[in-house]
Amino acid sequence: MKSGTSRISEDWLAVGIGLFVFLLSLGAFFGADLLGWAVTTTVWTSASKALVPVSKAYASLPGLAALLITYVFLLAVMSAGAAALGVGIGRFARAFTTVFLVSYLCWFAGSWAWIAATPDKRAQFGLGWSLNLTNEAGYIVALLAGLIVGNFLPGAARFMKEALRPELYVKTAIVILGGFLGVTAAEQLGLATSVMFRGLCAIVEAYLIYWAVVYFIARKYFRFSREWSVPLASGISICGVSAAIATGSAIKARPVVPIMVSSLVVIFAVVELLVLPFLAQNFLHTEPMVAGAWMGLAVKTDGAAVASGAITDSLILARAATDGVHYQPGWIMAATTTVKVFIDVFICVWACILAWIWSAKIERRAGERIRAADLWQRFPKFILGYIATFVIIIAIGVLIPALMGKAKAAMTQANVFRGIFFVMTFFTIGVVSDFRKLWEEGIGRLAVVYVLCLFGFIIWIGLAISWIFFHGVKPPVVAG
Repeated sequence: MKSGTSRISEDWLAVGIGLFVFLLSLGAFFGADLLGWAVTTTVWTSASKALVPVSKAYASLPGLAALLITYVFLLAVMSAGAAALGVGIGRFARAFTTVFLVSYLCWFAGSWAWIAATPDKRAQFGLGWSLNLTNEAGYIVALLAGLIVGNFLPGAARFMKEALRPELYVKTAIVILGGFLGVTAAEQLGLATSVMFRGLCAIVEAYLIYWAVVYFIARKYFRFSREWSVPLASGISICGVSAAIATGSAIKARPVVPIMVSSLVVIFAVVELLVLPFLAQNFLHTEPMVAGAWMGLAVKTDGAAVASGAITDSLILARAATDGVHYQPGWIMAATTTVKVFIDVFICVWACILAWIWSAKIERRAGERIRAADLWQRFPKFILGYIATFVIIIAIGVLIPALMGKAKAAMTQANVFRGIFFVMTFFTIGVVSDFRKLWEEGIGRLAVVYVLCLFGFIIWIGLAISWIFFHGVKPPVVAG
């Protein structure tokens, strides 16, 4: 099929593909395991055992076969999307095949236990040390691979041109992410009401401080444009990758802007993962819930934040046990997750606010009236998909709690595709990035702002706010 006129925007296409995967996963409610064959890569030491189907119902399916089926499924879905965009299917299929295989290879490499295993997981792999990067290291590997291709292998980059669509991939991933976060939020409804309320108050206060200060510093002292300052402030303040993409879309920033911010978020989240849990063990062991909330406020990617919460949980429980106090496990990590979920939910709220501000104030022409259509045009449509998947799962958790087990299994399957779309995002943004142009745009100064804000005040304000709202709150003690 020859290239033609697009019949749909990438924004709406991301909603369609994300909801399609989400709806297929809901087959679990009707006894139909429609996505259980999807391949997932566990943290591994033996490559032959790394690839497995996500559902135990398909346990007999070889890992490589699961990978092949996953590829064929995504090829069919994305080729249909390419046709809707007016892109030649043949050219797209060849390019997408390369993008998928290289991206998944990067994800596979990043999941090697020596790279990915966190301290609480080393024992099960028989490791004395690891880089502690979590399997989100695959994103960094993918970005580096993409940068090598884009800057040193121009022929390969041209071959993949039709499938170099980082915005489409990441927006689809965010739609799917809504359902996964919905499960997490629904599970947290069982926590003490005070913990939920404190978590909500903490993130609202922290976020309003974080965003405003980072934006001011980026604009006032480093002279960044609004296009760079908004995703940077959002990436540091909320949930890294997702927030930078969503708010960047709301102000119609170029795709390279939020993705480069996202790469910094992932890198520095790794640094925090290596340091903060051990600080918490030494200085916050008598305030375990403060420590858990601090991980959620300070570490800016979901995977690294939850991993930090898990490590903090195990470290503080071990420290408390030496003092004769035996807390129930999981509550410290639950505080981390609760705070992180509220932060994630706030993404769509802030994207809506920024869309209105940019239409009504920043880019408004003299004498021009702001119409609802203007706001609608600027509004990032994929956020609707994110909201839909999140609300559906929350509603199931509240109205039919008995189905949450199936909901969790369903979203675990859908989340496999979220991870694949994310890693393809990082690889493709690397391919389309030119080092010389990025340096001209100020990527070095961007990193300086990130370091200054994160380690200068964000981590410590997060600690103070965690102390204000969680001081004195203790996990239950194990009976006997």
